[in-house]
Amino acid sequence: MQLSRPMKQLALPLFFVVFIQIIVAQPLKSPSEFLGYELGNNFTRHHQVVDYYRYVASQMPNNVVLEEYGKTNEGRLLQVAYVSSKSNIDNLEDIRQNNLKHTGMVSGTGNDDTAIVWLSYNVHGNESSSTEASMRTLYELVTQKQAWLENTLVIIDPCVNPDGRDRYVNWYKQVQSWPHNTDQDAKEHHEPWASGRPNHYLFDLNRDWAWATQVESQQRLKVYNKWMPHVHVDFHEQGINEPYYFAPAAEPFHEVITDWQRDFQTQIGKNHAKYFDKEGWLYFTRERFDLLYPSYGDTYPTFMGAIGMTYEQAGHGRAGLGIINDEGIELTLKDRITHHNTTGLSTVEIASKNAQKLNQEFKKYFDNSGLKYKSYVLHGGADKIDAVKTLLDKHEIEYGFANAGKVSGFQYSKNGSGSFTANNEDLVVSTNQPKGKMVKVLFEPNTKLSGPLTYDITAWSVPYAYGLEAIASTSLVGTQNISEESVQNTKNASAYAYLSEWNSLKDAEFLSQLLQKGIKVRFTEVSFTVDGKNYDPGTLIIVRGDNKKFDDLDELVISTANRLDQKLSTASTGFVEKGSDFGSPNVKLVNPMRIALLSGGGVSTLNFGEIWHFFEQQLHYPITILDLAYADRVNLDHYDVLIMPHGWYSDDLDDGAMKKLTTWVSKGGKLIAIGNALKRFAGKDGFALKTKDSDTENKEDNRLLPYADQERDHLKELITGAIYKTSIDTTHPMAFGYPDHYYSLKLGGNSYDLLSSGFNVAHLPEGSIAVAGFTGDNAAARQGNSLIFGEERKGSGSIIYMVDNPMFRSFWENGKLFLVNAIFFTNNNKFRI
Repeated sequence: MQLSRPMKQLALPLFFVVFIQIIVAQPLKSPSEFLGYELGNNFTRHHQVVDYYRYVASQMPNNVVLEEYGKTNEGRLLQVAYVSSKSNIDNLEDIRQNNLKHTGMVSGTGNDDTAIVWLSYNVHGNESSSTEASMRTLYELVTQKQAWLENTLVIIDPCVNPDGRDRYVNWYKQVQSWPHNTDQDAKEHHEPWASGRPNHYLFDLNRDWAWATQVESQQRLKVYNKWMPHVHVDFHEQGINEPYYFAPAAEPFHEVITDWQRDFQTQIGKNHAKYFDKEGWLYFTRERFDLLYPSYGDTYPTFMGAIGMTYEQAGHGRAGLGIINDEGIELTLKDRITHHNTTGLSTVEIASKNAQKLNQEFKKYFDNSGLKYKSYVLHGGADKIDAVKTLLDKHEIEYGFANAGKVSGFQYSKNGSGSFTANNEDLVVSTNQPKGKMVKVLFEPNTKLSGPLTYDITAWSVPYAYGLEAIASTSLVGTQNISEESVQNTKNASAYAYLSEWNSLKDAEFLSQLLQKGIKVRFTEVSFTVDGKNYDPGTLIIVRGDNKKFDDLDELVISTANRLDQKLSTASTGFVEKGSDFGSPNVKLVNPMRIALLSGGGVSTLNFGEIWHFFEQQLHYPITILDLAYADRVNLDHYDVLIMPHGWYSDDLDDGAMKKLTTWVSKGGKLIAIGNALKRFAGKDGFALKTKDSDTENKEDNRLLPYADQERDHLKELITGAIYKTSIDTTHPMAFGYPDHYYSLKLGGNSYDLLSSGFNVAHLPEGSIAVAGFTGDNAAARQGNSLIFGEERKGSGSIIYMVDNPMFRSFWENGKLFLVNAIFFTNNNKFRI
């Protein structure tokens, strides 16, 4: 039958209406349906995870909203999903503003009790089950658990570390057997060097929350501070024989943690236990994972008022799709996903049931009236003050500049009471602000320990780390706003030389840029006075006569300095009033050093990454990365400096390799050994470095010590990240830019004797004790008269010994200049043409 014209016009739209209704009525695809394989039968690459989240958001716009918050070093997407009821999604901004009113970050009184739960997955790339679990958790929240979402907003970050995750997943797919091999010896259970755990620069992002040195952390914190959730969970994996860990956490707890935060962790743990008990799954609580060090994914949120927790599933980078553990049980990816999915949902459930109480207690957390220290006043070089300001800006912590006058309190340099006269360049950070408790945690001179058994370091105070004098005052110190102006140097075509002081990393970056432009730069090994102004050793001198090939020398130097906010002076003559003239042997040309950095084998991925990141992202100076797998075939004469990061070299550098290194050093090479790398030299023939022996005569006889007491007794040998005040030989080029002392972060109990032949640049005097952090009694006894940084000359070259790692997690800012000095200033006797 032929349709009439009106019917034809009506029929087509009706067809599409029915078609659209059929599409809309289709159920949301589960992760398995969307991906084309059952979740847990395969690993999902990051772009596929992104695609699934986009799919869910497109299908359920009333319940899921995505926010892309950044990209990784390798260009992978970082995103969060906001998951809630339609009403809450429609009012996201109101919920956010009301929550910030609870904190005091926004003025007004909050009138909303929506619980905000943030779930973070896969901060360690090879702890790979959690991103898979995030997809199932998202799916089940919007299809089965909608009732919880009526009063709860769930923020899901499906993958904090996409670069590390894809490194692991891509490697696993390349080597896995089909079907997967559960034998622990199989290749698929043994990742190669670097592994998928860290990010692109091989940083542990779960130690970077407070220091925010990495792009992933910096971008994530902007979103985190925008929301300030009430509950934050960091999903992890642990060894294959450790079933599952969840809250409550282990001691020590930092003293700013409230009774409510402790109690609610227990409530959450009991809710998880209910589900685990039902299934007969094993788990443990209150062990190993404490809440002290502020840079974790559980502690940082905790110190920002949240219930911060770590959940640890058995697996890690060894488990693959399945592995037989030591108890003969196969641990599968499917099981790992299920366990993380269970605790994720359980967390949302208990938060939803306690939404009002969560909001009430969250608001109470931001009362900082009970904190002992009201203000921290920091005094020192402008570049170092700027570095602290940059750190505070990342956390949106408020600060000001001091009024002129005396401030008194705990003085960091005296490790006790003291005072100094403040000026308007001194930074003041006070605790009478919403994030006052975090200020206390970051700046307090000595963290209170309820017990020495801790998962990480026990000292990190910002003034020590940044090389600043400081006062912690029990009185609120007044501040003023100072308008800051960028440096604007001007050309001086008649100047004999441009001069730049040397005391910060900004100065080092300036040198780096000049050298890469081919500009010849000198540095002085002695103090001098010219044109009525005094200059210290290390001062950079750009002499016009050295750089005649540049017609635009003034423009090059001035533009570089202005871009880096580097203040320059000029000298009208090379004839100084005091000290050495600019043509003296004491004023040397800086070599544009060719630097190689060892990787692979037993090299610590973390220390390697710290150094790599430093050169590329802070110093902006080129290096060549060598792998130990082929380093013995490298012609070292192509390099001036070789850096051996912290690591274990006994299997990688045999006697032949050590002889080759020694020969290269003797011909003028410079070898820099850090941390455990020193063990390859200590006590060996031909090297001055010696391990400092323990006092065996007075050592306790512990042969009959009960088994249960042995772990605690071993603490006597340990230093768990303690701060020591060292003495500095300021005349040595490696120490230029430093005063006569330096606060070093000691990460272990190893100690070395002072060099009998060589230069002891930094050492611990007899009787040295930690100014902050835990040191075991036996380890403490070995620290007096011990080496921290030293130089041993061999032929025309040098070996630099760095007992303590000045690059640790890239947050110990004040140590980094030692490395720069070692490279460019130390034993710089011959300019390479």
